[in-house]
Amino acid sequence: MIAVLRTPLMHARRAIALLEQLQPLAQLAARLYVAHAFFLSGLTKLRDWDTTLALFNDEYHVPLLPPELAAVMGTCGEVGLPVLLVLGLAGRFAAAGLSVVNVVAVLSLAEIAPAALNQHELWGSLLVGLLLWGPGRWSVDAWLVKRLP
Repeated sequence: MIAVLRTPLMHARRAIALLEQLQPLAQLAARLYVAHAFFLSGLTKLRDWDTTLALFNDEYHVPLLPPELAAVMGTCGEVGLPVLLVLGLAGRFAAAGLSVVNVVAVLSLAEIAPAALNQHELWGSLLVGLLLWGPGRWSVDAWLVKRLP
């Protein structure tokens, strides 16, 4: 019986080993996908600051922060953290920061469309993965770790 299972198990192990070789690519893809979404959102806020301030005053109800401060902090987070995430520089910090931005964005809206909520959930899931496993071998963080004593 064990001899019958040996060959399929060997094939399964090889397949898993091949899939594990794709992990750095998957981590890079997650970083690029999430960073792109947040960076574009930040650029939109920067392009029309008066509208951004109006939205933070009227629609986005960020708890515990004055609207002007929330607008500045949110925009800085959406523009700066994605750059770190793409580079994989302080990758876990960037993922944590964008997770906070993501959660606050969902909580600050009185009503959110189901499709928009799904998008935030996807971003959140990818960010949790990056928090848990880091930005991957194809990152500045990994490059720096190799060079540190």
